Amino acid sequence: MKEQSIGQQDPVAGLTVFLVDDDEAIRNSLARALQKRDYRVETFASAADFLLRYDGEAPGCLILDYGMPGMNGLELQAWLARAGHDLPIIFITGHGGVPESVQAIKAGALDFLEKPFRQSVLIERIETAFAMVAEHHAARAGTERLRAKFDRLTSREMEIVSHMVSNPSETSSKEVGARLGISPRTVDHHRARILEKLQIRSVAELISMAQHFLAKG
Repeated sequence: MKEQSIGQQDPVAGLTVFLVDDDEAIRNSLARALQKRDYRVETFASAADFLLRYDGEAPGCLILDYGMPGMNGLELQAWLARAGHDLPIIFITGHGGVPESVQAIKAGALDFLEKPFRQSVLIERIETAFAMVAEHHAARAGTERLRAKFDRLTSREMEIVSHMVSNPSETSSKEVGARLGISPRTVDHHRARILEKLQIRSVAELISMAQHFLAKG
């Protein structure tokens, strides 16, 4: 089977199963089985091959053989973690034991399947991995939308927001104005603009939204 290249993909659609196994027969057989179920599959003969062609951005999950020559599965898992990649990993192995599986799971692997395994079990793990990816993307997209809203605020407006979050018992225009050295009317003007830009209606909503935003950094 011809090795496939990795292209740019939509962050929601087109999730890919990245399959890394040095055994060509197993690699091709498993890839065909997954493709028959309409999964997009990218195959790699080694960890080095995967690192050479993976762009670090394409979303999906990684089916990773443990016992490969050169860089083994655990070493690739560690490399990806250091590089900040969060692909869910499903280990497959014909040689691993309990210590290896424990190490892989502790390092964040989704599962450690010993060959031969039922395809139905692997499919379940892939679906779990894809659900995790979708949830992560949704959370990240929500954070980005929130950041875009707060980026519309001026420095003075952000100062008022920060004060109200830090001092939730001092949110009246008079109290905020006294702390920041501006008039209550000026605070009213800024607060109205803040609510408009953030598309909310109340100070309570503002504080809740700002706390969430600041917690996300």
